[in-house]
Amino acid sequence: LLLARRLIERDVSFVGVHFNNMTKCDGWDTHKNNFSCLRGELLPILDSGLTNLVVDLHDRGLQNDVSVLAWGEFGRSPTLQGVDGRDHWPRVNSALLAGGGMQTGQVIGGTDRLGGEVISRPTCTGEVFATIYKCCGLDASRLTGTDLSGRPLHLVDRAHTALPELL
Repeated sequence: LLLARRLIERDVSFVGVHFNNMTKCDGWDTHKNNFSCLRGELLPILDSGLTNLVVDLHDRGLQNDVSVLAWGEFGRSPTLQGVDGRDHWPRVNSALLAGGGMQTGQVIGGTDRLGGEVISRPTCTGEVFATIYKCCGLDASRLTGTDLSGRPLHLVDRAHTALPELL
């Protein structure tokens, strides 16, 4: 993350950071030893790294110019499976967004007490992407690529707009 911040200071437009298998755990895929891996190894690294990155960006006056997104492709099941593990759970997920001029410091949406079902302010992937694009000065409704047949393909479904709570 320090290298990411240094690249940003050198006007690199996009920096992706991925960390996995830096510990004794089997990365974030916690089908076993969920609690010891998360609490003991993975989450302290993530917490410290993201905190220091966001503080660094603020200290350097970059908090409005840099969007930070920490996100996985799915959540984890609300109940344990097998050997203290959790299975993939696409029905509930979470993301951390910071910087980019967003109105941060809030929680959007909520789940039941087990984290298994959304009970308030459901959001979708397209809304998160539309928000990040908007913070980058891009109109998500106009962003297209092409599919394998050469037809235009919208990067974000036109029905999905940026999260108003963050703007």
